[in-house]
Amino acid sequence: MNERPGTIGALRESGYRPRTVKEELRGNLIHGLAEKRPLFPGIVGYDTTVVPQIENAILSGQDIIFLGERGQAKTRIARSLVALLDGAVPAIAGCEINDEPFAPICAACRYRVANDGDAVEIVWLTPDQRYTEKLATPDISIADLIGEVDPIKVAEGRYLSDELTIHYGLLPRTHRGIFTLNELPDLAERVQVGLLNVMEERDVQIRGYKVRLPLDLFVVASANPEDYTNRGRIITPLKDRFGSQIRTHYPKEIATEVGIVEQERAEFVDEGMTTVVPAYMKEILAEISQLARRSPEISQRSGVSVRVTIANYENLVSNALKRSLRLGETTVVPRISDLPAVVASTSGKIELESVGDITEERVIERLVQRAVKNVFDRTFALAEFEALLAAFQRGATMHVSATLPSQEYVKQALQIPGMKGAVAKVGATGNPAAIAAAVEFVLEGLHLDRKLNKERGETRSTFRS
Repeated sequence: MNERPGTIGALRESGYRPRTVKEELRGNLIHGLAEKRPLFPGIVGYDTTVVPQIENAILSGQDIIFLGERGQAKTRIARSLVALLDGAVPAIAGCEINDEPFAPICAACRYRVANDGDAVEIVWLTPDQRYTEKLATPDISIADLIGEVDPIKVAEGRYLSDELTIHYGLLPRTHRGIFTLNELPDLAERVQVGLLNVMEERDVQIRGYKVRLPLDLFVVASANPEDYTNRGRIITPLKDRFGSQIRTHYPKEIATEVGIVEQERAEFVDEGMTTVVPAYMKEILAEISQLARRSPEISQRSGVSVRVTIANYENLVSNALKRSLRLGETTVVPRISDLPAVVASTSGKIELESVGDITEERVIERLVQRAVKNVFDRTFALAEFEALLAAFQRGATMHVSATLPSQEYVKQALQIPGMKGAVAKVGATGNPAAIAAAVEFVLEGLHLDRKLNKERGETRSTFRS
């Protein structure tokens, strides 16, 4: 591999041709589309909705604002745009704002190029060095984003009118890169006004100086629709300057939500322990969140994030791990009796529509029951349980508990006709922990479909006809 040029002269001889950041993003997107390679790895569920709109915006050279509730991957998408930048681009060495070697815009670099010409040293910037992200808060000032007079530089003897007295803010320092501003409505309106020139004329004004910095930026912003009225709003002239407003959304299918959970959950390796989460348990967790997003008891303005499903998955596995450790079992398989563990990870992430007699815990309990019933009904037909229900009608009973050893479930299940085939249908064969979880799933589903009674005790529950 040839060594990269180290001076402006060597860069010129190499035949390098500069591109604006939008030309760069556009060109690399075109190559990616032509090669049919995945452009946004890790972004799940947006292939036919959000991603095509992002592609259109980049091909059109438009700045983007993502509009959506919390936990809809808005920030992750913005960060993934870095992959569309070139692997390395040259900038004048020591420049605070990453000046383009052939066309510097700051006074210091213009002076250096005028005096030293092709001997001026350059550095090569990586994509990560060209990305800046800022969370909008009410205390952000114009100085933070655009710049301010540096009193130390004035004290050194420079005149106030000298451009070299300026300390540049985040926007100039992201020159030739991607600037992301999260939660834009939280930014004070007077500061939003200061962004108007950056968005349209591509320049900045600092303290009334005749300073023109034609910044080369790709601007991405995010906002929650609820914030328009709760905490602030995006002023109309600024909103008008974003080329594309792209609406994000929560996963529309159970499988998509499960895929996100598998990708994002915290994963630990416990020596001597094997963790297996049955597909139906994952489906139940995703169903809880899906039901919550349609529940009239839960505020839909705040949304129900996928983080709820992820946290529920983690708590469910943790509860099952504790049981396995206490019982000396080496296989960890979550059961229906572990589902009360999701109350702690769900409450606090949802907001009830009204405050009254009903509690968060009761709302979550009902969501869990409906989720188990829905998944059970999608997995089984009641006609499959004729032999099993007949055994219960003849007086059979079964006990379940979050602390009951898996082998006890196996002993009970073998005595009831039809149970072995039912648990085998969900893949529970051979492994006692998996069989125990499947037995609980079958019994709870039949109870919720009003085919079995469930008597709850302090430490265990009993199912009977």
